[in-house]
Amino acid sequence: MSAAGEEETAPAESSGFSDLSDSELVEFLELEDSQGSGASGSKPGPSSELPGKDGKAVSLQDCEKQPAASSPMQRFHLQYLYVTDLSTQSWCELQTAYGKELPGFVTPEKAAVLDTGTSIHLARELELHDLVTVPVTTREDAWAVKFLNILSMIPTLQSAGRIREFPVFAEVEGVLLVGVIDELHYTAKGELELAELKTRRRPVLPLEAQKKKDCFQVSLYKYIFDAMVQGKVTPTNLIHHTKLCPDKPLGPSVQRHARQGGFSVKSLGDLMELVFLSLTLSDLPAIDILKIEYIHQETASLLGTEIVAFEENEVRGRVQHYMAYWRGQREPQGVDIEEAWKCRTCNYTDICTWKKGGGVLGSSLEPQAKKAR
Repeated sequence: MSAAGEEETAPAESSGFSDLSDSELVEFLELEDSQGSGASGSKPGPSSELPGKDGKAVSLQDCEKQPAASSPMQRFHLQYLYVTDLSTQSWCELQTAYGKELPGFVTPEKAAVLDTGTSIHLARELELHDLVTVPVTTREDAWAVKFLNILSMIPTLQSAGRIREFPVFAEVEGVLLVGVIDELHYTAKGELELAELKTRRRPVLPLEAQKKKDCFQVSLYKYIFDAMVQGKVTPTNLIHHTKLCPDKPLGPSVQRHARQGGFSVKSLGDLMELVFLSLTLSDLPAIDILKIEYIHQETASLLGTEIVAFEENEVRGRVQHYMAYWRGQREPQGVDIEEAWKCRTCNYTDICTWKKGGGVLGSSLEPQAKKAR
């Protein structure tokens, strides 16, 4: 049984996981699916101002006046990153940075993609289990719902069943990385397979650049899931990054939901101990196969399947490079010159210092300008 938590007072970004799966977030960011100039009227204007969290205009120049010594993690008040933060970073790091600087900007075209993708993912999830709304009032409650989902899915996976929307998290290069795996199941040969669903607005497969981003995403899922089942993820690390209070009593709705699932827990600490013990004693294997399925949104027809070869050293190297930006060890980089075509559908083209500098970062983001990678 899966539970959809409704936060009443806790901020959405601090709840532990987004209400949207990572796959849905990536669908929202599939740049080549945009209708080209159709979104131009909604792009940021020359004033370099976009709506802020309080509805007021935010100037990019104001955002860039943050102390140079602060890392993006500190500047954006991030306790952890999503897998999609790194996968979109692999598409264009500057676009990812602008997205954090100027949150809440959504073009109508992207909103339509997100809504349709969400509906398709929800329909697939309902094929396996019902969704139960569990009211939550604290960050601890929100994380507890995710942990209860994990506990309910472990026995299903142990019995060779099929599960969807499996939360994953692990400390990677000193930063907590979280995500949601679309689907896990076993093949006829007994191999554990991860299946990632990608929906497409047009009945064509994505460009190689998009496939590369998608492949990196599912590789990160394997990297994190394997660490979880191998006992490499600890409650101490999770509490350190999220600043959760393990001794805080869980809300009555969460405790009631736990009892209905056969678990008697009163605090997040009790639940975390149970989850990590279950993961390490479950004998769940590492993921063997990574598969991406591309589906046409309108017809629900399969456009194609991509089998991803997992290269651990390559994944680790890319993660180290991307995390160096988040930890403030280097400046954000734009796309390679030969990939400047990506700028045609970017929401931040009019204010991008890389584009204005002809492939070189402007001084406002990088005091000593250098060529973007």
